[in-house]
Amino acid sequence: MARTVYSILDRHLVVATLYVAMKIAEFSFDRVRIPDGIKKQRPLRGIRHARTHLPLRSVLALIGMSRTRYHAWLGKQECGLDDQRCCPRTTPQQLTHEEYLAIRDMVTAGEYRHVPTGTLARLAQRLGIVFASSTTWYRLVRTHNWRRPRQRIHPAKPTVGISATRANEIWHVDTTLIRLLDGSKAYLHAIIDNFSRRVLAWRVNDSFIPSVTAELLIGAFDGSSDKPQLLVDGGVENYNNAVNKLVDSGILKRILAQTEIRHSNSLIESWWRVIKHQWLFLNTLDTVVSVRKLVAFYVEQHNSHLPHSAFKGQTPDELYFGTGDGIPEKLEAAKSQARELRVKTNREWRVLTLKSAKGLGAQQG
Repeated sequence: MARTVYSILDRHLVVATLYVAMKIAEFSFDRVRIPDGIKKQRPLRGIRHARTHLPLRSVLALIGMSRTRYHAWLGKQECGLDDQRCCPRTTPQQLTHEEYLAIRDMVTAGEYRHVPTGTLARLAQRLGIVFASSTTWYRLVRTHNWRRPRQRIHPAKPTVGISATRANEIWHVDTTLIRLLDGSKAYLHAIIDNFSRRVLAWRVNDSFIPSVTAELLIGAFDGSSDKPQLLVDGGVENYNNAVNKLVDSGILKRILAQTEIRHSNSLIESWWRVIKHQWLFLNTLDTVVSVRKLVAFYVEQHNSHLPHSAFKGQTPDELYFGTGDGIPEKLEAAKSQARELRVKTNREWRVLTLKSAKGLGAQQG
């Protein structure tokens, strides 16, 4: 009986104390925002103490706080947040913090400034750094406003053109002009294999020399029994005595784009845009020698190091020589392992976060 009386007296004392404190402070939670998370902890401690004597509903009604607001504050405190909108949501498949940092470092690294973001995602997989889709890379770049160490120019998406089924079936040949700082010109000639996108031969000259095409064709021809179809435009570099002799010898067949066939020579034209806007225009083009060195670097990167999205992670060299057949399967297996490790790491991180949040709440209580 005495214990009951004391319990009732304690309850009335708590009610009276809360009521007097609210009146003296002339404070109400009605339409008042408290942005400081530390200041929220004091009312929460008072509510937690009052709940030992009164129901939560009565305590909240007495101080003028809604249940929704109370539980929102309590949830933020348990997550260790100061004044965030809500607790961060985690999923088992989300990137780990280490993967996030690796993507950020590669996107902002100067050594990869010549690599497009989509190709960079494939390259990270080949290097075993991060196994995430190019869509994820683009989303992170957009969300965090990461700036590539260059000014990017996005060419229009090329239409679907002619497609080969094997290496050395169709070759594309063309010449492009590169303007130097002093107003002079450099001429870049190249031959690209349609099936593998491999640059078979190239040359940079300080003047336009039509006979270069024939010399490049001889250098690209490996003496095999294949008779490539040479897709060209109507330029004089493709229709001259030197090229005519090669065609007449029967080692290749010349086809005039958009005349003898409806397809254009867009594959090599799109590669011109890539090498110019992704690499050449990011450097000082002062001499033909410097242009030649820059082209040599990019061709070697393009052929041997940069995986192509259309080839499921293989490089042009690997597809051309047939040495990368196992690459797609290896990448898929590595992706699966990365997903499993990501789930495990995120679960462990969530458990540690909840434990630390509960420990912090116990200390504050």
